Amino acid sequence: MSYRRGWVALLIFSVVVINYMDRVALSVAAKPIAAEFGLSPVAMGYLFSSFLWTYVICLIPIGLIVDRIGSKTIMGAGLALWSLATALTGLTWNLGSILGCRLCMGAGEATSYPAGARVIRDWIPEGERGQITTLFNSGAVAGPAVGAVFVAWLVSQFGWRPAFICLGILGLIWLAAWVVWFGPPERVSWLPAGERAKILAERHGRDIEDIDADTAQSSLFHILSIPTIWGLVLSQATIVYLGYLFLTWMPTYLQKTLHLSVFDTGLFTSIPYLGTLVLGLLIARISDKLLTPAAVRSGGRRYYVVSMMAFGLLVLTASMITNTALLLVVITVVVTASNTASAFNLTMVNDLTENPRDAPRVMSCVVFGGNACGLIAPIVTGYVVQVTGGFDWAFRIASALLVVGMVLSLTLSRGRIPAQHVSPRPAMREATT
Repeated sequence: MSYRRGWVALLIFSVVVINYMDRVALSVAAKPIAAEFGLSPVAMGYLFSSFLWTYVICLIPIGLIVDRIGSKTIMGAGLALWSLATALTGLTWNLGSILGCRLCMGAGEATSYPAGARVIRDWIPEGERGQITTLFNSGAVAGPAVGAVFVAWLVSQFGWRPAFICLGILGLIWLAAWVVWFGPPERVSWLPAGERAKILAERHGRDIEDIDADTAQSSLFHILSIPTIWGLVLSQATIVYLGYLFLTWMPTYLQKTLHLSVFDTGLFTSIPYLGTLVLGLLIARISDKLLTPAAVRSGGRRYYVVSMMAFGLLVLTASMITNTALLLVVITVVVTASNTASAFNLTMVNDLTENPRDAPRVMSCVVFGGNACGLIAPIVTGYVVQVTGGFDWAFRIASALLVVGMVLSLTLSRGRIPAQHVSPRPAMREATT
């Protein structure tokens, strides 16, 4: 049977790649930008965090309207906005103007995960969902891996301004492909009939009859009243804090620790993210093979979330390592742990949500929780670095949050997320574990 849904998976993976290339660009170009605008570590911490302010504000509203407007329109509009904002960053003249561009970029990027969740639910059979969600989320590591080197080379050769303009143009090229090729599996002409039938039959589960497409969405109040939601939201918050600490401050950390040039910093930053891309997909494939449908629908994937968070605690050893190769190995393990834990936690949104029309709203809540905590990571780290002169306490804070997240995931992320307006089908009332 054909696997043309793989092209859809590749499309949503690539949009997250572009998303994170745009995010990491400021971190890689931080040294010349800080020098040109005269910015302190604290000021850079706020600037690193700034795109998340509008990102977080826009997540829930976007999650509420994705189903009504459609994932194709929402994703396309968001990409157009953040790509233009990224390109305009290259034309900024002071802290205020670059801050404005970052705020616009954050608002546009808030579309990617809610829309992506709906695309995965519509296009991907349940048995492939862990791998595809991890691939989708792996754009968060592929983006920095590719972007760090690409931006570092552009900055070294042409300066930081052309780097942002080039990234903006890249996003607009992707937008053209999205507009031409993407659509729902029921209607796209390029999808073979056999594959279409498989997608429609298995996207809600192999042994679950199809769910009425006209079932009303659950209210936000109903969603937030479910303990499982809070387990997913709060554990995501602790995972994303560590992820954003590295996404925003790793280039500066490597420059400070290893005394690197801008280009070498980009190269060394890309290594952990490339390793994470390979390891994360391998771990996700193993999890999909080992988890039974019953375990998936009862929250069994949380054990993989917690295992990955435990590996993230290796960040505590970073300050003790003086060997460059060993330091990169430890950072690779920590970044892999953070990204894979996040991907598994996001996969549980579709694992546990009974009404597919609720998936974008639930995803928005979970991503909101993660980024609401993640946005403070660059700021807190900026203060820590300025006060202590190092990163030791930044790593300790992130580790303490991970321990809290492990407990919350194990105790709360257990049950189904029932639909508000219909009674759960008998096959879907799974006992929690």
